[in-house]
Amino acid sequence: MLKQILPKWFLGLSASVWLLVNTFACGLLVLLFGIIKLLVPVKFISTALHFFYGMWCKGNYLGLRIACDKIQVSLPKELHAQGWYLLISNHLSWLDIVVLSAMEVLPAPKFFLKDELKYVPFIGTGAWAMGMPFMKRASKAQIAKNPKLKGMDVERTKASCRNFRDHPTTVINFVEGTRHTKAKHAHQNSPFKHLLKPKAGGVAFALEVLSEQLDGMLNATLAYELEGEHICRAFTLGRLDAIDVKIDYIAMEKVPLGNYQADKAYRVQFQSFMNEVWQRKDCQLEAHWLHSTEPNDTLNEELKQL
Repeated sequence: MLKQILPKWFLGLSASVWLLVNTFACGLLVLLFGIIKLLVPVKFISTALHFFYGMWCKGNYLGLRIACDKIQVSLPKELHAQGWYLLISNHLSWLDIVVLSAMEVLPAPKFFLKDELKYVPFIGTGAWAMGMPFMKRASKAQIAKNPKLKGMDVERTKASCRNFRDHPTTVINFVEGTRHTKAKHAHQNSPFKHLLKPKAGGVAFALEVLSEQLDGMLNATLAYELEGEHICRAFTLGRLDAIDVKIDYIAMEKVPLGNYQADKAYRVQFQSFMNEVWQRKDCQLEAHWLHSTEPNDTLNEELKQL
């Protein structure tokens, strides 16, 4: 009732403030307990960390509901709360992190992050305390100068992912590597209408590290309906009309596994696999924008055949 009375800009501003307060409060608690865990590594501390992280996720969902009435989520029947998954997604906005973390059906959503982000207050420090993997990959030039660096990135990330065995987890990877914009799309000359080119190497790296723990891959397709073009600005102003999240399941036996860096044949195979996944995602986004509802039966049949 209040949402029908209060102006949109007030709801958007309130939701944005709530998300900031939620991140500050939960991030601080996670950081403090992370330091305690470093000094006193007992199971109780780890349980408390996941509790506060779960509170952050629930707080994010509340923030989304304040400013956006229409949140549509489509889930695969194979998804279960006690599983381990690698989730790949398109990337449209900083709000994507809030949206995916707010999906309570996903087991403890966690993110592969760039190593530099660990120094960002509350976000990076909280991620460090939760044991999220920070990717610090050696370049070809660095490996050429120091061959000992080869493979160290994989081993380092495997070490940071060991604690995932204790808690069901969804590790999230934004495959495009950057947020989608019209300028980036044009610069890439992307073959996809609604997506940037997928960076297959990052997904292959994650699979090399995590494949033994995974129950499957999840493919998330995000779409927003808004006034204007800037998603975060529209959310803050109360002009974000709808959030659409479609998650598909990919069985592990259908996912090619191998050494992406060393095996050229596998590299070509995996790039082809990722391009097929991205083509299906592009069709889903086209269906969304054509109908703004579920695709019709004819289009569903076309998607199945891809």
